[in-house]
Amino acid sequence: MNLIRWGLLAIILLAAAAMLLAWFRRRRSLPQQGAPSPGSLALGFAVEFGDTLGIGSFAPTTAVLKLSRMVPDELIPGTLIVGTMIAVVAEAVIFIDSVDVQPSLLVSMIALATAGAWFGAGVVARMSRRKIQLAMGSALLVAGAVFAAKNLAWLPADGAALALEGWRFVAADLAALVLGALMTVGIGMYAPTMIVLSLLGMHTLAAFPIMMGACALLQAVGGLKFIETGRFAHRTALGLSLSGVFGVLLAAYVVKSLPLEALRWLVVAVVAYAATMMLGSALAPAARTEAAVSPPP
Repeated sequence: MNLIRWGLLAIILLAAAAMLLAWFRRRRSLPQQGAPSPGSLALGFAVEFGDTLGIGSFAPTTAVLKLSRMVPDELIPGTLIVGTMIAVVAEAVIFIDSVDVQPSLLVSMIALATAGAWFGAGVVARMSRRKIQLAMGSALLVAGAVFAAKNLAWLPADGAALALEGWRFVAADLAALVLGALMTVGIGMYAPTMIVLSLLGMHTLAAFPIMMGACALLQAVGGLKFIETGRFAHRTALGLSLSGVFGVLLAAYVVKSLPLEALRWLVVAVVAYAATMMLGSALAPAARTEAAVSPPP
């Protein structure tokens, strides 16, 4: 591994350590105290196992949290960002070390995605419950459409490049900035990053260190915002954190690959149902009345 990759991993690990330290210091004043539930531990293991194999974790985790009512809707974005951070850092360490990709593109996309997440987390932490429900319901619909398009082979075919130049480089960076911000409302970055880079002519494998490195750093940085405001569910996030890394290790070093088409269709069905419930909650008369009388953040 060259010096740039070592430096990038060092930054990611330092940012992760800073977020964990801030979380530890605030743990007693956060919502949802107590030991992790068996449900949150099982969920963390399952979604991070699938995440490492390319399913993505944000959409299925959001769907389960909504359907199980494990976490209030307004705390789901922060719970996703904080609770899956450790597992994503493990993914970043594995894939940044093992997949060759253009160093300048790797660094610039990760940096801009992190900047987008810092801005996005600050916005989401001040959003009302109804606005978060609308945003996350829409995010789930987008995720479901992407999963369906992948199963139907509607997404662009793999390119062959491991590097980008000129306008393609700039386009990839701008996409990273936007996708980093959107992650804070529950739109996972993995599938959109793969789509963007494929459209720009890159090989899908090249997306793995970029998207995993970006998610690791932006979740550590964005997580600081959610910890500062207390807008996440401590106990559920802890359960996702403790078990998720074991799902990553099992998928990366033992299973390595699975036929995922049937699983994606299951995710599409669950996500579509959860999106309907989330948007229904946001558009209910009580939610509109609450939004109308609530003071601005």
